[in-house]
Amino acid sequence: MPLLDLPRPAFVAVAFLGLSTFLCPRASAHGGIYRGPGDTVPPGAGSPPSSAPPVTGGRPDGPAPEAPTGPTTPPGAGAPFLPGSPGGDKGPSTPDGYVDTNSDPTAWSFWWEFNKDPFLELKAAVHRANSTGEGDGHFLGDPAGPSVPASLAPTTEQIRGEIVPALLAALEGESDNDIVTAVLIALAKIGDPPQGGDAIAFGPILARHLDSPSQEVGETAALALGILGSTERANVDRLLALLNDSEEGRRLTGNPQQGVSLRTRTFAAYGLGLVGRRAVDASHDLARDTIAKALAGALLPAAREATQDLAAAIVISIGLVPLPSSGDPSVLERPVDLVDPGAIDSLEAQIALLSSVLEDGNADRYMRAHVPTALGRLVRSCDGEFQRTLEAHVAERLLKPIDPKAGRGTPEEVQQSCALALGLIGDADGDALDRRIRAALMTAHRDHQRQTKDFALIALAKIAAREGELVSEDGEVLDPAQRSAARNDVAEFLTQRLLKGRSGEQHYAGLALGVLHERLRERGERPIVASLVALHDELAAADGADDIGAFAVATGLAGSIDSKKELEHKLVTTRTPAARGYVALSLGMLGSTTSSELIQALVERSEYEPELLKQAAIALGLLGDKRTVELLSRMLADARSLSTQAALATALGIIGDRRSVETLVKMLQDETLTGTARAFAAAALGLVADKEPMPWNSKIGVDLNYRASVETLNSTDGKGVLNIL
Repeated sequence: MPLLDLPRPAFVAVAFLGLSTFLCPRASAHGGIYRGPGDTVPPGAGSPPSSAPPVTGGRPDGPAPEAPTGPTTPPGAGAPFLPGSPGGDKGPSTPDGYVDTNSDPTAWSFWWEFNKDPFLELKAAVHRANSTGEGDGHFLGDPAGPSVPASLAPTTEQIRGEIVPALLAALEGESDNDIVTAVLIALAKIGDPPQGGDAIAFGPILARHLDSPSQEVGETAALALGILGSTERANVDRLLALLNDSEEGRRLTGNPQQGVSLRTRTFAAYGLGLVGRRAVDASHDLARDTIAKALAGALLPAAREATQDLAAAIVISIGLVPLPSSGDPSVLERPVDLVDPGAIDSLEAQIALLSSVLEDGNADRYMRAHVPTALGRLVRSCDGEFQRTLEAHVAERLLKPIDPKAGRGTPEEVQQSCALALGLIGDADGDALDRRIRAALMTAHRDHQRQTKDFALIALAKIAAREGELVSEDGEVLDPAQRSAARNDVAEFLTQRLLKGRSGEQHYAGLALGVLHERLRERGERPIVASLVALHDELAAADGADDIGAFAVATGLAGSIDSKKELEHKLVTTRTPAARGYVALSLGMLGSTTSSELIQALVERSEYEPELLKQAAIALGLLGDKRTVELLSRMLADARSLSTQAALATALGIIGDRRSVETLVKMLQDETLTGTARAFAAAALGLVADKEPMPWNSKIGVDLNYRASVETLNSTDGKGVLNIL
């Protein structure tokens, strides 16, 4: 049905809603590291969390049923876990945490929590915040507003003179695993100081903990070496030794006879991917080439291990470390012997290797399931005309598994990943291949299980927002009108799924419309008003907590300023904490500074609802409300329950305002607090002083199929790489 024929009473509102009022300015300041409401349970917390008022040493509050959360470990509250993730080589010091068996892994909120970082550049928002709030858009890069200096970022003097000494002092002689692991990750995120003077390199400090008798500490040290991002020969060599279980690796871990544990090797593989991802300029060619070749050589031996943790980590990391293109398309078609893959010395060779893994029906489903995103990332790394050749090669291999006939028998995790990864490949132009991609994703809702069809909606949104080429691969001039037509077709399709979808499909359709319009807004393009009206109507009609949360986030993504009043109404009337948190977050995403008082009051009343408190605090951070840090610091000074302390400390860290440093340092140094509370303070200091604008694990988690989870990637005990802040 055409959008203009939609049987929606509110569609008449188009006449007075208008294009300009529906859209808020593109926020130059979104962001964050918080991975979801209710995820503040530290390792070993044991029993299910409670939401009761505090008693001394009380346990953290748990999530509302719709929140995709799980117990996490300092270094911080991380991403949501997925119930039922396959087991792995679990270390002796990694106790099980509370498992929320009621969580639905197909829920929209899982996708949002794993993918929100590029949409919510919170750190940039806070660092640019001015001291006044004078109307919507004031803090969000509105061209009509005043120039705002980056005044709230921590200074170099604070980082090197206050934060680093406090972290190093906490590490000295410390035996509490929570504090040790939190400090290791925090130091790694801060990164090495500039060379010269009395600079202390962190690599040797982190490496000293590789031989800890605690598996948790040892594997965290390995991961921290990767987060550190140093391309120095010594750092790369340490990680290679751990990955390969070499004699040097065994010496580093203090296990000359038993060897390096599989978990530590897996974390080293992720670490190598993170280091390689940072090695982007010519001065780091040697480090990047060494890492890429080592990962390729370790893939087949890893696939033979009892669990697929290491193999999955290597596949993901290969996608993070693209080699330069050789410009030789014949390399793509050469058969790759997985037993002896030969020289992997170019981008084409990497793609050929991973394509062979994807097409190997005997390969483990979890390893194969992470190939599509890795392929998509490799393709996106290549600029220029040759990218189209790579896109065509990869797209054909991603289309086959989701074809109703050709893909019959393909594991559903692989199909899910192919749908997601096509969103990295396709675009809205009139090329025959791009038309096939869009058609395949549109028919997925009829032919595939729920998660594949949901991921297909997100992929379609990304494709529709990507302009594509003006000339086809065959040299034919493409009509620019085809791009608008394709975009409108996708928007109409998504709107129909929003109105008619079942079993959560409508939530993904709403998010997809939000993603589409966020990207259109980013480029200054006109919105597709009918779909925004439909989204507004769904928000207004939403009654259940899950509907409210999904459509609130979608509205924030879409920039639908005219939904502000409805969101404020929902904030007051909705009782479920997780849903209210998402509503508050949406108002923050919209830059609704006139909602600050309402959200601040919510924060003050949310002491015993940590998931709501953190989302609302992040919303205030997005709005540039300078009172937020003062409020949270005051609440932290009065907090007595562990859950509240953790939530407040984490929120302060996520917001990243330099004024929180003194409060967090005092908390870290206060030995009357529990080790876990102090660990959250250490984690928060790492967040405040992070050298990167977004979370380190967003490089791994964004566009990844989290449903294909192995324990070291995303786990119920909060110790997977996606769970650690």
